[in-house]
Amino acid sequence: MNDLHNTARARASWITISVAAAILMVTMGARQSMGLFVSPLNTHTGLGIATISFAFAIGQLVWGVVQPVFGAVADRWGTGRIIALGSILLAAGSYLTTQVTTEWGLILAAGVLSAAGAGAGSFSILIGATAQRLPAEKRAFASGVINAGGSLGQFIFAPLSQAVMSAYGWMAAMWTIAVIALTTAPMGWLLRSEPRSAASATTTAPGEESGMRQQIAAAMRNPSYWCLHAGFFACGFHIAFLITHLPGEVKLCGLSAGVASTSLAIIGLANVVGSLVVGSLGNLVRMKMILFWMYASRAVAVLVYMAAPKEPWTFYLFAAVLGLTWLATVPPTAGLTAKLFGVRYLATLFGLTLLSHQVGGFFGAWLGGLAVTSTGSYTWMWWADAVLALAAALINLPIKEAKVVRPAAA
Repeated sequence: MNDLHNTARARASWITISVAAAILMVTMGARQSMGLFVSPLNTHTGLGIATISFAFAIGQLVWGVVQPVFGAVADRWGTGRIIALGSILLAAGSYLTTQVTTEWGLILAAGVLSAAGAGAGSFSILIGATAQRLPAEKRAFASGVINAGGSLGQFIFAPLSQAVMSAYGWMAAMWTIAVIALTTAPMGWLLRSEPRSAASATTTAPGEESGMRQQIAAAMRNPSYWCLHAGFFACGFHIAFLITHLPGEVKLCGLSAGVASTSLAIIGLANVVGSLVVGSLGNLVRMKMILFWMYASRAVAVLVYMAAPKEPWTFYLFAAVLGLTWLATVPPTAGLTAKLFGVRYLATLFGLTLLSHQVGGFFGAWLGGLAVTSTGSYTWMWWADAVLALAAALINLPIKEAKVVRPAAA
């Protein structure tokens, strides 16, 4: 009887993880391919790269702002309704992006509606929902699998968007995203309830039994929590700069748009591997050290790219190296948050770290547009990216994380 019960629980866990990964595949795939639309939008609207970059930067910020808000709502009333709302917002924003021709219209469509919709089906909500259903020893791996779903979305959406764009135009590509976005609503229905596992109910962090306000206040007084925020700020700057402006960098190097879409796809595919590896390491190595080495490798990768010849193979190799750590910072950051404060309000507390991530994302997307408009290149942005990556690596070292205790061999 116990074997049947354990089998049923394992099957339910995998269904939950798979559904969360599929939802993130859609929402992140849509977001991470938006850089491909900068040039077509500029041609269509005549707004200029800086203006379009600012609208996309607002989207980075909005995506971060809604994370703790939607996370708090999901913690109280369940995940399903939030995901359904997000699917409608993402579809509406994607469609309206093809209809607007003014700066404020673009900000509303791409910067507010699409970003809020993607945020409603993103990391804090999905990881928070699954963490409450799983025992502690499975959460790091589950976060890695969910995160891999988001990376797989980038691998699929970037070449798909480019192919539809080449065949039928950029508007058709955006409409395709809108239709696919609606599929997350029925998937969210499977996450509509929030049963807490026996393990998560009995294994609580200090203060986890307190209310949401008390938990947030305790987190804000914890220096380790602020170190996570600082590192994630640099991560957001890096990712937003690249997803928004990597196609522009490729164009400045005299290479085809296909090189950009292929590079984005390689990043997504490599991060599937990176996310699964990092998720597996979460129970073997201290998470702050995982974050240290990932951020440090980014600084090295950017400096090597700056010195390398700008050929297609350079971008492909650069994308593969960056992809191994791209969104793989999410599982250890979420895992550290759960270690410090428990899982009861993980969607809210991790959502706040994602807000810091997206404040960095705002500056990465916006300043990249200003840089290329004023100087004609992204050189000083690359230097800023390398410096911030190194700073992010170092800021994780003071985090007070207990050493990993491995179970004794039988």
